[in-house]
Amino acid sequence: MQVYRGMDVGTAKPTLEERAAVPHHLLDLAEPAERFTVARFQVEFDKAIAGIEERGHRALLVGGTGLYLQAVIDRLEIPGEWPDVRQELAGTGTEGLYRRLQVLDPPAAARIEPANRRRVVRALEVTIGSGRPFSSFGPGIDAYPPTPYDLTGVWLPRVTVARRIDARLRAQIDAGFLEEAVALEPRMSATAREALGYKELLDHAAGECSLEDAFEAASRRTRAFSRRQRMWFRRDPRITWLATAREPLDLLPVLLGKWSR
Repeated sequence: MQVYRGMDVGTAKPTLEERAAVPHHLLDLAEPAERFTVARFQVEFDKAIAGIEERGHRALLVGGTGLYLQAVIDRLEIPGEWPDVRQELAGTGTEGLYRRLQVLDPPAAARIEPANRRRVVRALEVTIGSGRPFSSFGPGIDAYPPTPYDLTGVWLPRVTVARRIDARLRAQIDAGFLEEAVALEPRMSATAREALGYKELLDHAAGECSLEDAFEAASRRTRAFSRRQRMWFRRDPRITWLATAREPLDLLPVLLGKWSR
């Protein structure tokens, strides 16, 4: 979601000062009204990596969206689009679509939040339109081929993750998250509007719930997302895990030691 211009507070986008100290890439690539795809992310990634290598530097990939990570390090084959199929699916409720996906492509369904209509529809669109399971494209999201990248994960106890999620969300709201969401809402695509926290705060702005209820809903959805992240990455045998129950920055010397080899 950090590819969207203006979605700064809610995505914890690096500040201008942080970007001045360390060059960041793949930020602010699109307007919130645009439909940003994994295929476009692959193209932008390739351009960024080429430029970094031409300057004699090394890139550090940071993030938690498993599909996007695998799309660039494993060169996933990105399926086409079938607008007619997507249109046919539009009249069915999200719950029914998710049950259908569970039947047609169980691996894909296991990796998608049942309430995430956009991703459920996309997986069904591809599965029905191509005649192939959505999860089968490229080497497949269950394949872990050799990679030139050194993959490292930071493992925190769930109680620590939950506490950090709540603290970050409180700080974001204090920093103007609600005001940012309201200002962007008129020009947000369906994709952007589903970003963690934005959906819940916009529901509050529309009078559908209190701010505290919106906070709790956003926190729950973020915790659920973190659990899916954990399950996704645990399956990848190429990842070296470093664990701490305290401050993740304590692991920085070990991380730098691995990456400076």
